[in-house]
Formats: sequence, C-alpha cells, structure tokens
Amino acid sequence: MTRVVTLLNQKGGVGKSTATVNLAAVRAERLSQGRDEDAQSPVAAISIDPQGSAQWWANQVEDLPFHLIQAHDDPLEWLAQLNNLPTIDEVYVDTAGWFDLDPDGAGDGLGNGHSADALRTVLDVTDEVLVPILTEPLCFDPTARTIRKILEPRQLPYRVFINNHDSRDGTYWLNQTQEFVRGRDWPLAETVVRHYKLHTNASNDGVVVTQYKKTGKAANAAADFYNLADELMATGVHS
Repeated sequence: MTRVVTLLNQKGGVGKSTATVNLAAVRAERLSQGRDEDAQSPVAAISIDPQGSAQWWANQVEDLPFHLIQAHDDPLEWLAQLNNLPTIDEVYVDTAGWFDLDPDGAGDGLGNGHSADALRTVLDVTDEVLVPILTEPLCFDPTARTIRKILEPRQLPYRVFINNHDSRDGTYWLNQTQEFVRGRDWPLAETVVRHYKLHTNASNDGVVVTQYKKTGKAANAAADFYNLADELMATGVHS
C-alpha cells in the first residue's frame, strides 16, 4: 500500500505547496538511496489545489526527483486509489485553503462541489496529515477549525509544524505559537521551518530543496526540511 500524507490547513498562504514539494523531494532522495539510478521515483506529489502552484513549480525544475500530478479536476474514483499506486511508496498531497461559510456549524465547512468532494476523497485514504501553522495570530483560528472540524471527527492522525518562521523577528511569537498548540494538546513537531528567501524563490529558480547548494544559508535552509522529514518518519504523527 502507498502511504498518503496530506498537507492541510483552512488558511491559505501557510506554505502547504512549498512543504509538499520539499518533503516529497527529501523523501524521494531518502527512499532512492541504494536503488538503481534509472529506477522511477518511489514518491509522488499530488496537487488538488486548483491554483496549481506545485505544478507550476515542478514545470520549472529540469530534474524533478519525484512524480508531480495536478489532480484538482481528476475523477474522484482515481483520487480514491492514491493509497494503492503501483511502484509508489509515498504520496504527498497539496490542498487548497477554503472559506467556511458557517465556522460554528456542525458540518466540516468544506462546502459543496468537486473541490470539496476531492478533498473529502483524499482524506478518506490519507494515513496522516501535516498541519502547517505560521507564527501569526491570524493563523490560529483557521488552524483550530481545521483540526476540530476536519481531523478530529475523522480521527485522522496529524501533527502541526511551525512553518516560515522569520528568526529575525525574535522568539516572542514563536513561543506564543508553540504555547497555543501545546495548550490544546495538539502534537507539535520539534522542527521549526525557518523563513528563507531561497524557499520563496526556489520555484522561479527551478530547484527543490534537495538541489540547493550544500554550503552556507542554502544548507541551513535545506536542513529544516530534511530535519522535518526525518523527524516525522522517526516519530510518526498522532491522532
């Protein structure tokens, strides 16, 4: 069976596409070690985000180390098979944010239509969910709704990770964000993915994190995604 990891947060702009692409790249590198160099990648990134950011990025990369499929308008029957893809060991799914018309209602808030059904279908075959959160107060409520209305009712294993933290801003909001997550007993990754222009510009530069230079800031930027991927594989996620 294929392991399916979905990146999810109601709020847009939290770095789901960047994390999807870079985690897929790291895992592809890890899983390909010791295999035939001509063998197909054992990792795929699937985007059900209609904006297609991951696909645009992938199109700029000359030697993409994983498969990338833009699937926002694909049949639900195909999405339901993501956990059973031949030759693929791991799938990372990029998702869109959404607007909850009834944030206090009992439903999941995803609404109607193909995009909503696509996300529900993906969640039905998801093994674990990664929830990126920014060190910004406006990100707190959407993250809470994502967990309360989507993940907890489905009893999906998940882990929150702090993304795009600018260390130049000091530690106050980093600490506040960590306290917000831990105060709700949500599992929190120890790895903090820091803000680097390298990540912001990588799509335009046609590289993924495994293709960064191995020295200086580039090495430090890459290390965050390597550490996050390794941490998640070592500790797993929890419901």
